[in-house]
Amino acid sequence: MVNSSPTISIIIPVYNGEKFLPSCLDALVASDYSSYELIVVDDGSTDNSATIALGKGARVITSKRPRSGPATARNLAAEQATGEILLFVDADVVVERNSLSQVAERFREQPEISALFGSYDDEPGEQNFLSQYRNLLHHFVHQYSNVEASTFWAGLGAIRRDVFLSVGGFDNEKFEVPSIEDIELGVRLRSQGYRILLAKDIQAKHLKRWTASSILRTDILCRAIPWSKLILTSQGLINDLNLRTSDRLSAVLIGLSAALLPFTIWEPILLFVVAAFLLGVAYLNRTMLIFFARKKGLTFAVLAFPWQCLYFFYSGVVFVLSWFYYVLPQSIGVGKRKTAREAGRTS
Repeated sequence: MVNSSPTISIIIPVYNGEKFLPSCLDALVASDYSSYELIVVDDGSTDNSATIALGKGARVITSKRPRSGPATARNLAAEQATGEILLFVDADVVVERNSLSQVAERFREQPEISALFGSYDDEPGEQNFLSQYRNLLHHFVHQYSNVEASTFWAGLGAIRRDVFLSVGGFDNEKFEVPSIEDIELGVRLRSQGYRILLAKDIQAKHLKRWTASSILRTDILCRAIPWSKLILTSQGLINDLNLRTSDRLSAVLIGLSAALLPFTIWEPILLFVVAAFLLGVAYLNRTMLIFFARKKGLTFAVLAFPWQCLYFFYSGVVFVLSWFYYVLPQSIGVGKRKTAREAGRTS
């Protein structure tokens, strides 16, 4: 139980974030909630991030080892924080004026929850197509997911400090680089009976600029591979977020389409089968496509569809390969099943 005006310890890990950090900090300082402390963890920046943070009135902590990763940085700040609530905010995220008040109110009104997280808003900072697509997709997924969350998100996520410390914080041994350290924390929280709330009304603007290479690198190396491993070794499949049944069926249809496509050279009639599969994917994702069309126009939705198909393709391929690597050997009696935490540390 928190008091009527709990102190919120805002924790921002940063590495060379001078481009976005001023906007992030200005928004927090302008908050309508006054009971907070602002902690910036400088993870070995070579730019002016630390100086900027100090100039905005933040308490700056320096990582013991440069580039130790956001998991280590957040854990370090949490140990020194004084607030009852830890609020993690990424350095390229700009909160709304009432975001802190919303966080405090939610914990005060719902003492049974241990953590919560919000989402990006529907007005991304960067205007190029891929940044708009990526950030709007994140907004859509969170807005159409279960309020009773099965995971956690540290881009704009809060947790009771005593709960955070009791579960050991982020796994900084398994996740030394930005990855799914927040998702894994959420899995541990849920496995120990703690409740996590997806607060859809608590939103913030994402300033990151996405490119084709950054999307592929992040999705495959930092998301698909470790998350597939987590699902197969600990979490299990859930019908929520971007793991819903419709997403899984979409991945299957895209996989079948890719498998059939080479044979259309000899059997052109198979093109109709591929087209039917793609129409099925469009139907399964119609709510998302309608959202894109209403927000950015029909052309935007049409252009977003191939990117979504590509996402289903590489996510499905990674999951299948992970199954062969982690599950098949155990199913035939080779190796010993490990917990998610143990499995991650041997990789």
